[in-house]
Amino acid sequence: MSPTDVLISEAAIRTRVVEIGRQIERDYAGQELLLVGILKGAAMFMMDLIRVVDLPLAIDFMAVSSYGAATESSGVVRILKDLDSAIGGRHVLLIEDIVDSGLTIAYVLDMLRRRGPASLKVAALLVKERAAGAGLRTDYVGFTIGNEFVVGYGLDLNEHYRNLPYIGFLPAP
Repeated sequence: MSPTDVLISEAAIRTRVVEIGRQIERDYAGQELLLVGILKGAAMFMMDLIRVVDLPLAIDFMAVSSYGAATESSGVVRILKDLDSAIGGRHVLLIEDIVDSGLTIAYVLDMLRRRGPASLKVAALLVKERAAGAGLRTDYVGFTIGNEFVVGYGLDLNEHYRNLPYIGFLPAP
């Protein structure tokens, strides 16, 4: 089974990643940046983004879970892997694949703020309408989408479909 309906094409993703990269360069000109990717879904977005951002930067990763094997967030956030580096006094950009309910990202941001970064912002490839409507601030947004479940470009269903170069819907069962 593979997605048949393309929501966001590979070309549209590529164009938007470059646009976000240029905005990040302007916003952080003259500063060193630490990009923190949320595994596993944000890995593709983050790797494409760092290729277009011409700034001194370092990377680190966190793994968090609020989904398990479900297609809806459980509302319980678990830290599966924490950062390897200290963020105190550093400019941190959290890279997320999708902001769904906003619960996971809010939890992670609160935890990271307590570690004293010089600044802390969020870049999300996708923000669902329900999260955007909840007032959660995302500093860099690739695309705002409806509340449907999507896969591809790092997003998965039970570890499948991450390798698709586009974002799409699964066909109805």
